[in-house]
Amino acid sequence: MDEYDEGSKARHLPDGPDGSLPEGPASAGSTPDSAPSTDQEPVPQAPTADPPAPAPAPVPVPVPVPAPTGIASLPLRSQVVAALALAVVAVVACVHLGMVFLHVAPSNTVTKQHGRAIDDWIYPEFEQNWKLFAPNPLQQNIDVQVRAQVRGADGGITETGWYDLSALDGAAIDGNLLPSHTQQNELRRAWDFYTGTHDNQNRPVGLRGDLSQRYLRRVVVLRLDREGAGGKGAVVESVQVRSRTTNVPPPKWSEEQVSDTPVLRELPWWTVPEEDVTDARTEASAR
Repeated sequence: MDEYDEGSKARHLPDGPDGSLPEGPASAGSTPDSAPSTDQEPVPQAPTADPPAPAPAPVPVPVPVPAPTGIASLPLRSQVVAALALAVVAVVACVHLGMVFLHVAPSNTVTKQHGRAIDDWIYPEFEQNWKLFAPNPLQQNIDVQVRAQVRGADGGITETGWYDLSALDGAAIDGNLLPSHTQQNELRRAWDFYTGTHDNQNRPVGLRGDLSQRYLRRVVVLRLDREGAGGKGAVVESVQVRSRTTNVPPPKWSEEQVSDTPVLRELPWWTVPEEDVTDARTEASAR
């Protein structure tokens, strides 16, 4: 044993006091006591949740159709009438713009051939002029006055006094926040139309002289009927128109000197046709 022990190069561990092997690390291939046992029951795990069910497909919501508006909301027959009315308005507007353009345009072939038709369309309601923008604007007050010879109910002829029609229009406009176009311009434009187409001897100049005379006569007959000239039941037989022109006084700081004497211009007597009297009474009753 000693030789074996001495000669042996093997390494011997010391024996324990009771001849057993000392406690120590387990030899290779042995299972330590502290190692977990393979026979141990597995720890139960929480059950996994079921996968979520797919969301239902969205139900399409019907989009409300907007109700038709304007002409489309009308019945078919009304739509046709409205369309025709709009077409007529558009045509009239185009014709009016064309007439105004030809009126203010320089003389050309169209105005030479159709000048009468253009003037009848433009005058007197749509006349174009530059008096407001002239270097010397109007600086006069012009009163248009009229008197008449009327036939009364007894058949007698009497002559009325002068009616200052411009003063009557001024009184109607004074204090009126929204005066009508007729009150402001009808009489003034009629007089301007006449003086622009007649010379100082009241002779017509051009083709519009007769038209301007008839227009002025109808305006004053209408005014006389409105004022009840000659009394109830009286009929206007003839009229005479005159103007009373006075210069507007210059401002105090101006050195300009103007005459303050009124200038009168009397027109000849005009016989009033029956249709003018009838039209005047019809228009007066419509108002």
